[in-house]
Amino acid sequence: MNYLRRRLSDSSFVANLPNGYMMDLQSGPRPTPPSSTSNPASPATERRTPPSLPPQVPASGSALGSTAQLAQNPKILLVIDDLHTDWAKYFRGKKLNGEYDIRVEQAEFSEINLASYMNTGCMIDMQAIRGGTKVVRSFKPDFVLIRQHAYSMTPGEDFRSLVIGLQYGGVASINSLLSIYNFCSKPWVFSHMVKLYHSLGPEKFPLNEQTFYPNHTQMVTTPTFPVVVKMGHAHAGIGKIKVENELDFQDITSVVALARTYATSEPYVLSKYDIRIQKIGNNYKAYMRTSISGNWKANTGSAMLEQIAMTDRYRLWVDSCAEMFGGLDICAVKAVHGKDGNDYIIEVMDSSMPLIGEHVEEDRQLITDLVIKKMCSVLLGINTPQPMCVRSAGGHRSGSGSPSQSAQGSPQRARSANTSPSQAFQPGPIPPPAATGPGSQKQPPQLNKSQSLTNTFTETLKGNATDDEAKAETIRSLRQSFASLFSD
Repeated sequence: MNYLRRRLSDSSFVANLPNGYMMDLQSGPRPTPPSSTSNPASPATERRTPPSLPPQVPASGSALGSTAQLAQNPKILLVIDDLHTDWAKYFRGKKLNGEYDIRVEQAEFSEINLASYMNTGCMIDMQAIRGGTKVVRSFKPDFVLIRQHAYSMTPGEDFRSLVIGLQYGGVASINSLLSIYNFCSKPWVFSHMVKLYHSLGPEKFPLNEQTFYPNHTQMVTTPTFPVVVKMGHAHAGIGKIKVENELDFQDITSVVALARTYATSEPYVLSKYDIRIQKIGNNYKAYMRTSISGNWKANTGSAMLEQIAMTDRYRLWVDSCAEMFGGLDICAVKAVHGKDGNDYIIEVMDSSMPLIGEHVEEDRQLITDLVIKKMCSVLLGINTPQPMCVRSAGGHRSGSGSPSQSAQGSPQRARSANTSPSQAFQPGPIPPPAATGPGSQKQPPQLNKSQSLTNTFTETLKGNATDDEAKAETIRSLRQSFASLFSD
């Protein structure tokens, strides 16, 4: 109590107290301050509170709000591929219909797991190593681009369950999940090529003869040698053996028995070169690969790759195969051109096909455009037509025909593309009037004279293009001629 008296008697302490504090002590306890929602704030509070900014009203209704919402909800694209290709680079800056951003998540089949639900779709769990750091993410994909094989007989490389999970979750993809699952068995795909062989005939679709063995017990001697035996489902020349005689064939039969898988055999074609025809959307390319190292497998050892002309015969092959399993957006047909001068189709590949040649970057961009078009169609319901584009052996891109045909179909475009600005604006003679019938009206004599004078002026001007005096004289004479013409 004595302490309080001493402090209150100190003039400096009292001076620092808030206004009205001593009056409140004398009058009793201070009343409870009213709620800020019912009464305005006190002057002291108003001094501490910074002035609030006026509300911002969007220029066009809720345009800003909808734009912010779209930016916060990009469409997620899952690319299943190895890390040699950075697909995020090709989709950077691209939008769906100019509205939705595309967020790219890239991983291999071995780096993802999933759970699919009937009502909520598919949820992906990704665990990958990026730059020495473990990356763990979960996301719900809107679209999938599959650039890896979903199945191989190599232990630990059977990812068919992931394909089933994506299909269960209703995720759209390129190629379709139905075709991806069907391509997990090469003899199954070849059986559909046999249907094309019977429907189109051996002349239009020259499929190489093949025999299927469900197990080793049915592998009896073949009528001709040498043959190529393919064991199970493999890629890139793995599991393929060239058998020269019957004794070697029996040895391979025992190997198939240990592998506990199916096998196929087909006559060995003494090839001059291999042919590959690829189709990405509406873009076609044809390649020829010749072995340099002498290996009977053209994709093993050194080989020379060359782009060749796209013929109607090649187009029929790839278009026919592209109709399998409901349609293949990306596919390629492999064939062998024998030294006997005949072609033999041996295989078709899906969207997991490797890109070859000097136009790999262009092919990746074509796949990017194809994915964006498909995403717009599936996710937004917008179908944008994709122009026909064929790369010929010369390396140029064309539409429905060659560049010369395109120029003939559009003379104005050809003239503007092949002439310089100075040439484009040079005057030319006026074309003669169209032929007139018996009942048509005759041209006025003034118009005929005008055309004749104009043609004469043009030829004179071209002949004296470097003589300014001649130009001026020609223009003066033309004025006089026109004046006399219209005075008549």
